[in-house]
Amino acid sequence: AMALSGDLWAELPVERRIFCSVLLFSWAVYLWEAFLAHRQRRVYRTTTHVPQELGQIMDSETFEKSRLYQLDKSTFSFWSGLYSEVEGTMILLCGGIPFLWKLSGQISGRAGFGPEYEIVQSLVFLLLATLFSALTGLPWSLYNTFVIEEKHGFNQQTLGFFFKDAIKKFVVTQCILLPVTSLLLYIIKIGGDYFFIYAWLFTLVVSLVLVTIYADYIAPLFDKFIPLPEGELKQQIETMAKSIDFPLTKVYVVEGSKRSSHSNAYFYGFFKNKRIVLFDTLLEDYSALNKEPAEGEDGENEETKSKTK
Repeated sequence: AMALSGDLWAELPVERRIFCSVLLFSWAVYLWEAFLAHRQRRVYRTTTHVPQELGQIMDSETFEKSRLYQLDKSTFSFWSGLYSEVEGTMILLCGGIPFLWKLSGQISGRAGFGPEYEIVQSLVFLLLATLFSALTGLPWSLYNTFVIEEKHGFNQQTLGFFFKDAIKKFVVTQCILLPVTSLLLYIIKIGGDYFFIYAWLFTLVVSLVLVTIYADYIAPLFDKFIPLPEGELKQQIETMAKSIDFPLTKVYVVEGSKRSSHSNAYFYGFFKNKRIVLFDTLLEDYSALNKEPAEGEDGENEETKSKTK
């Protein structure tokens, strides 16, 4: 049987063997990751008491909430990952990519761009592919946000805000992706035998630029960023940064509470220009939405206290 399989494999055209190899490798990676996730889910199911190592810093109620949340997230990840793998396999087996390329050519042709405008056709292809991916991933995103996150008390979004945010993300992504892709395709087209070197240098520069401008120009399109007010917290952060020679220049608070009650923080920047961003949900006595009381008003009224996180 092994010899027969080897003979059949050898008789396949080279392109068919490459295609099958890519498909098999993709499924092998997925199955390995699914196996690791299955082992972790088993840990979530069987570990019902706080581990000894965490006994001093976590109570039983918090641990149980975290365990159930991670269990639901892991189960969701399994099914969404399986769907994604099956979808990708069906697209490859059914000729979805050639079909989409042909459709892109028809659309660009109707707009007056013939087959010689390969870059235009490629951009139409990319737009249709990302639109398809966004639509097929939408039900999974809705379920994750309004079922799992809602069930565990983390979701803060309304349905209207969710769709508005999704549309904005798609538009912003296309505004960045399409121009960058068109330049990359042009570099590949004129690059000759060493096009891969020029393409690599271009993608490297683009990646560095995007990382640099993301927090200052792209992220504020979705969330409100304000400087962390002067006070003990800011002083402690600056002192800690100096103690480890971290070149901190600014500390911001991002209004993450309108999306989720999860807490988070991150830093970004290059060389001597580093910045720290704190989610407002991370802070107990401060919210980016809170405002200073007007002059003559009692800043310690019950309404203000009830809004304190």
